[in-house]
Amino acid sequence: MSYGNEELLISVFARLIGDAGHVAVGAASPMPAAACLLLRARYGKPRLSLLQKRRGNPFSDGSRELFDLAGQGRIDVFFLGGAQIDGQANINLVGTGTYPQVEARFPGSFGSAFMYFTAKRTILFREEHSARVLVPKVDFISAPGVSPPGVWRAGGPQALLTGRALFAWQKEAQRFRLESVHPGHTAEEIRANTGFDYDAPATVPETPAPEAIELELLRGPVAQEIAVNYPESARRVWGVQAAA
Repeated sequence: MSYGNEELLISVFARLIGDAGHVAVGAASPMPAAACLLLRARYGKPRLSLLQKRRGNPFSDGSRELFDLAGQGRIDVFFLGGAQIDGQANINLVGTGTYPQVEARFPGSFGSAFMYFTAKRTILFREEHSARVLVPKVDFISAPGVSPPGVWRAGGPQALLTGRALFAWQKEAQRFRLESVHPGHTAEEIRANTGFDYDAPATVPETPAPEAIELELLRGPVAQEIAVNYPESARRVWGVQAAA
């Protein structure tokens, strides 16, 4: 069965989430949200909180209450993107250039550093895979991937997913390892388009395709539910509009 790149990424997100109990998803994260809904359609969990939508979470005080839960260790998985991501899993959401005289400004860090420290696992993602995004060192650290000894930190990076490949984070080595390359791409291509160094096996496997049941659910109930909170994404990927 044929599938689109977004559907492949959603299925990978679902595998990374695994059996998590409570997952929080931010404003620009339709694919992670779809992965959570896919898992719920198949297995009845996880609990999903959408930070940007009051109707998408069960909290009376919006994101502030979610941050409180994260501080209590009650958020299992969170997702973070970055205009820049480096080999130490640092992300940059502020701007490029020498701060504060930045050449380009991005939306800002918001609660990314807090969530990176307190959520049990953080999955990094960026659909663009290029040396412009995956840099040797970010220009500004909005949220650090690693912390010095003695600094309290409950969570940290689990993986980095891009539109071309999946990297796993190695906590002890404090560097990424190339886990798989998506269909249509090669390990050599990944190396040439990644600005930071990383580990890799002698033979890099191909990222597994979505299962037939996953595609069936994604194109049916998941697409309908995603259309409520991410209408543009649902129209682009599946041609679905929210029910009136």
